[in-house]
Amino acid sequence: MMKKLQNLGRAIMLPVAVLPAAAILAGIGNWILGISEGNIIGTFLQTAGTSILDNLGILFAVGIAIGLSKDKHGAAGLSGLVGFLVVTTLISTDSVAGLQGIDPESVNAAFEQNENVFIGIISGIISAIMYNRFSSVKLPDALAFFSGKRLAPIMSAAAMVVLAGILYFVWPVVYSWLVSFGTAISDLGALGAGMYGFFNRLLIPTGLHHALNSVFWFDVAGINDIGKFLAGEGKKGITGMYQAGFFPIMMFGLPAAALAMYHTAKTKRKKQAASLMMAAAFAAFFTGVTEPLEFAFMFLAPALYVVHALLTGLSLFIAASFQWTSGFGFSAGFVDYVLSFTNPIANQPYMLIVQGLVFAIIYYFLFRFLIVKFNLKTPGREDETTGDTQGDDHASGDDKFTVMATKIYEGLGGNENVESVDYCTTRLRVEIKDMDKVDQDKIKSTGVPGINVVGKQSIQVIVGTSVQFVADEVNKIRGKE
Repeated sequence: MMKKLQNLGRAIMLPVAVLPAAAILAGIGNWILGISEGNIIGTFLQTAGTSILDNLGILFAVGIAIGLSKDKHGAAGLSGLVGFLVVTTLISTDSVAGLQGIDPESVNAAFEQNENVFIGIISGIISAIMYNRFSSVKLPDALAFFSGKRLAPIMSAAAMVVLAGILYFVWPVVYSWLVSFGTAISDLGALGAGMYGFFNRLLIPTGLHHALNSVFWFDVAGINDIGKFLAGEGKKGITGMYQAGFFPIMMFGLPAAALAMYHTAKTKRKKQAASLMMAAAFAAFFTGVTEPLEFAFMFLAPALYVVHALLTGLSLFIAASFQWTSGFGFSAGFVDYVLSFTNPIANQPYMLIVQGLVFAIIYYFLFRFLIVKFNLKTPGREDETTGDTQGDDHASGDDKFTVMATKIYEGLGGNENVESVDYCTTRLRVEIKDMDKVDQDKIKSTGVPGINVVGKQSIQVIVGTSVQFVADEVNKIRGKE
């Protein structure tokens, strides 16, 4: 079950990757409109950005269907689209009104919220299952045209008819529960935001934080914090409360933690630690991608990671308490911060910089104290191993990724041990036959931030934002052996 949920988390990253486009368009549009109200160009760009946000359900259905399909074929995406259109039409307000013989105004409010991310996720999952099951099926000659990949969208449509029948009865109950859950957290105000921030970080190692995020960031339970903020809607000082507190952590806190880990590294390993920490800290600050840095210490020093989660929750609590709000389309990095600064619904966003500077001090001195006090094995402080730790400093460009991929693949056991290789935003996800044949020391000698064993046959190598290039090289090696 855990493996399937992690695969879903990986697949969700495909539609989530579209959000920066919405952020840039809506952000520039809001900036122009802030200078010149009613400006045609500003209105045009803002509308373009919100057009993406208003159709996230479709994007998730298509993206997840592709991400979970066995060969990432476009036909899987078509199946996801077909499935989403079928189910959302069948449980739409007008359709339900016709089935029940009542006026549309009298239909349960749940059916007004059918084109949401939750339905998109379900559509994507079922469509991927249909694609993986039927895309290779051969029908009799008379029906041969509909065989294989053409059959997948047809079966997805059939499955969605069944799902629509189930949702006709279940969706109002599920919707009410989701709204109650979101309302319960919302009613806690700043405390609820802090709790969300804490659990958001704790779930990062499993990849299940995406499920939690969908409740608060998207229109699953009516909160839709990201969508409302980017669209300039909602309540000033409130909308964005589930996003703002991440900026001080990602732009200031984690980079300061990286500096503390560098300063406490062993002298002979400072160069290696500096290379890792500098790249990871820049990614966190500039783009808000924190996994390379977090995975660098979450397994080496799990107690330190819990401290990080607590500080994240504290940051969201403080920002929400003072109603300092800002938002993002992708993550809480410098780019999104600048784009959202002129958003009309942002409230005193400059105070997040002040808060961030304070958190930078807290992170640096607290991390440094805990690392030294308890001799935590953060990057550069690990025990010496017999593996090759010399690295490949001479490699650069494409050669760098080739050398890294070669050593990682050898450490995984090569073709004799590796069954499949995939990747998400920052992680190389590998299915293997025998975990005992994996040489973790050899893999770590490439300078990767960390390794995450998630099952008896599943292992993740945390590479960073350049993971695609490493994965490409690994797949080239697999094809040659």
